[in-house]
Amino acid sequence: MQCPLLYRFRVIDKLPQKPSEAATRGTLVHAVLERLFDNPATERTPGRATALIPGQWDRLLESKPELSELFAEDAEGERLSRWLAEAERLVERWFALEDPTRLEPAERELFVETELESGLRLRGVIDRIDVTPTGDVRIVDYKTGKAPRPEYAEGALFQMKFYALVIWRLKGVVPRRLQLVYLGSGDVMTYDPVVADLERVERKLLALWEAISLATETGEWRPRPTKLCGWCDHQALCPEFGGTPPVYPLSVRPAESAQDVQGRMDPVRAEAGRPAAVEGP
Repeated sequence: MQCPLLYRFRVIDKLPQKPSEAATRGTLVHAVLERLFDNPATERTPGRATALIPGQWDRLLESKPELSELFAEDAEGERLSRWLAEAERLVERWFALEDPTRLEPAERELFVETELESGLRLRGVIDRIDVTPTGDVRIVDYKTGKAPRPEYAEGALFQMKFYALVIWRLKGVVPRRLQLVYLGSGDVMTYDPVVADLERVERKLLALWEAISLATETGEWRPRPTKLCGWCDHQALCPEFGGTPPVYPLSVRPAESAQDVQGRMDPVRAEAGRPAAVEGP
């Protein structure tokens, strides 16, 4: 949805991406908030949470040694100290937005997967699921950045509606609430979905997968320039910046005419070597 060519680089070419401080800090904060719930409710304090940061950082480095490159030129450790301090501030801010002593998540970092009637598989990892005694489901996602402006809120909610669709198809239950917790700005965005919302998301995903399937077969992956291009690792290979993409690794067929594909919505099926699956952000 962001950029078809970037999708190709990541999913088909599997080009490596440099670790970033912002994304890695987000991973660290998520790990801390997940592990905090291992403690009894009365011990879920800001001090206990921030005390988890060094150990979780060590675990990240152990599982992904390449993250050490982030601070390879930080001989005095000053950048690392500032980076860890910012992670602490994000964790501490969470306590002003939610009270973990009153929460008992039903699931944390839950991998979910379902297959639609079309054959398209959806999968993702949900930060937290809360279930009330009456069975109401709340899906919660932590964001370490700032809340989007109102005109961009729908894009942020699409991820949550994606998760809600998966839960609905898996459990037959429409989540009562979707909640985005923005630690960077201290905002909480909520949305209460209905069946019609999830049906629209399902139709959009099917159309999106059809576009992906067509591009996979034809090799036509067009760049979509936006302000986000400044953070892309692959500018040197992007035609928008004078680059040339690597040789396309899949066989291609001639693109169909617009008349052939207009309005087509055949059932989606996986082809050999091309699993029909869409992953949540």
